[in-house]
Formats: sequence, C-alpha cells, structure tokens
Amino acid sequence: MLKKEFFSLPENIHYLNCATMSPLPKVVEEAGIKGLLRKSQPYEITQEHFFDTAINVKKKFAKLINCIDYEQIAIMPSVSYGMATVVKNILKRGFSNHKTKIVLVGEEFPSDVYGWRELVAEKPQLSIETIHAPEELDNRGQNWNSKLLEALDQEALLVCISPTHWAEGTLFHLEEIKQKCAENDILFIIDATQHLGAYAFDIQKIQPDFLVAATYKWLLGPYGTTLAYFGKYFDNGFPLEQTWIGRKNSQDFKNLINYQSEYQGGAFRYNMGEFSNFINLPMVEKALDLLIDWQPEEIHKYAKKLGKPYIERLKKAGYWIENKDFRAAHLFGIRLPENLKIETIQKALADQKVFVSYRGNAIRLSINVWNDEVDMEIFTETLVNLSKE
Repeated sequence: MLKKEFFSLPENIHYLNCATMSPLPKVVEEAGIKGLLRKSQPYEITQEHFFDTAINVKKKFAKLINCIDYEQIAIMPSVSYGMATVVKNILKRGFSNHKTKIVLVGEEFPSDVYGWRELVAEKPQLSIETIHAPEELDNRGQNWNSKLLEALDQEALLVCISPTHWAEGTLFHLEEIKQKCAENDILFIIDATQHLGAYAFDIQKIQPDFLVAATYKWLLGPYGTTLAYFGKYFDNGFPLEQTWIGRKNSQDFKNLINYQSEYQGGAFRYNMGEFSNFINLPMVEKALDLLIDWQPEEIHKYAKKLGKPYIERLKKAGYWIENKDFRAAHLFGIRLPENLKIETIQKALADQKVFVSYRGNAIRLSINVWNDEVDMEIFTETLVNLSKE
C-alpha cells in the first residue's frame, strides 16, 4: 500500500502530520498548475466549464461515501461555511420547545463550536452541553463514548461530532450515535475532515443529516475547498448566500437577467459562490480519483499495520496511547511520561526532521500512504531514547 512515489516529499523529511495538511500528490499538483494556466487563455473557458468539473467532483465524492444521489453534494469553501448553513436553516425552520440543548464533545475544533454559539445567542432556550473527556485514562475512549450517548436524550436538538477527534484521535462510534439520534429526533451533524480518506464511510448506514469535510487533509486536495452532504432535512432549505449560479436555468448565460425565484435542484443551492473554481476543482477531482482507486479501507489497514509495532514500543517506554478499539489507526495522541517536557520532544524531533503536531502536553501523530518504517523508526527511536534520560 505504500505510495511514496506519488508524492514529492524529500527523502530526509519524515512527515507524520497529515492531520494538519497533506502534501499534494503529483497528479493533483499537475492539475492545479494546469488549472492556473487555464486562466491565461480565458477565451477557452466555456459555459459548460462552469458546471462539468463540479458535477464530476460531486459524483466522485458521492461514490467515496456511498451516496446514491450526487445532487445531495455541495461544494463549499470551508467547514465553518457548512456549519453556518446548518445554523441558518435551523433558525429559519424553527424547532420544538422541548429541544433545549446542543451536544458537543470537549476540545472540539473551533469551526465545530462557534456556529452553535451563534445559534444559542439567537435562541435563548438553547444551551450547549459539552461532553468532556474523562480525566481517568483507563478506558477513556469507551467512557467518553458512553457519556456522549447518555447526553443524547429528547432534549437534544442536535449533536455535532467528528468521528475521529481532531486533537488526539479518539473514535466516536457513529452507528450508536445515529441510533440515539433516530430515537430522540436529534439532528446528526458530522465533521468528517479528519476521517474521510482514511476510513471507509457509508452514508446509507450512518445517515447523518449533514456531513462536511475539508479536502486539504485526508482527501489529499487543495486548501480552500470543502465537500458537504445534505440530508432530507435540508430539502428546499435556505442557502447561506444568494448566488446567480444556484438559481434555476443558470446554465443559460444569455438569459441570466431573467431573474429566477426558484433554485437548482437538490443541494445545488448550497454551493458557495464561484464554486466552479477552475484551479481547485480539477485538483479535488484528481485527488478523489486516487482515493477511489486506493480505497480508504485499505489506507486504514495500512496505517494500522504500520503503526502497531511502534505503538507497542512507545507504550513499553512509558508513553500513553488510547486503547485500539477507541483510537483511530491513522491519527492518535501520545501522552508523555512524567519526566519529559514537550519542549524537549519538539527539539529532538525537529533535529531529526520529523514533523508531527503538538496539542497541549501531547503529540499528535498521523500516518498516511507516503509514510514507511523509516519514518516510524526515527520517530519512535527518538522518543524511546528520550524516555531513558
């Protein structure tokens, strides 16, 4: 499964930090350069070009997540844009008086928090209930999942979750969450940015009301493009912005001044303005082609197999890593022994040209298909040696 030859990373760089940003595969890079140069000959850009690549991207993303209807997919600039769209629709539609809370998990990524604060500010009957991680490390992931499920009662309006926690890789069990949402009429909102591309995902099985993922991490695409799925709750809903291209018959450029009150079908209305981005979308399309070919399930298996022996060594050296049943294989946190400071780790890894992330007093390590035993060995040996000092 090793795909190092598809990337341009130097041999002396050990990049274990896809959770921050992936390197571009060579074919994605080439598509971006070609798209950039395309603007130098704008006379070659036709009306059809405003739609054709976007439709291909939607179809391929739909295939990746097993969405039957690609028209439920929209193209956005960011996760926060998607969350703001959800907030607008809830405000416009309203909700039952017995719904009094929004359920989040602790230390969630800010884009998955700020939008709900706006909703609470607009609707004083609502409050945010944050389910924090247990302080006790034994069975931490299991207990965190249990606490989350307990909070999903009839008072919950929505739950917003990342299947893989962005900071330290705790896995939240989506099928159990989905069941509680169905039982108690709770909107199920998923930020899959740190999940899609490294795990197989079946939209038919999980059935969220909204799912969103930025492309610049595990989807191997450019910065500034995000893909979203809209469930039936959002049919005939309210887009965040009023774009010309989102309206009915927008393909007919000569009649654009015949203003339309109706929108294009499906989730088309939720596309960002200028979604036809002639640089980013060809890059996203090529990245999706790779992922469909490589298969996220196989990428997950590769990360799991590659990481396993090194995780065992780190645990023996006194580092704490979550139980495998409640930890992602591609992204996970590593807590330090008490005698070590994070600054010591940072300097030692930087000297070895090892790139990871740091969250609080822990390391966030992420594995993808350009990583091999050399990367993992240098990282692990450095940490094991420091633990002995």
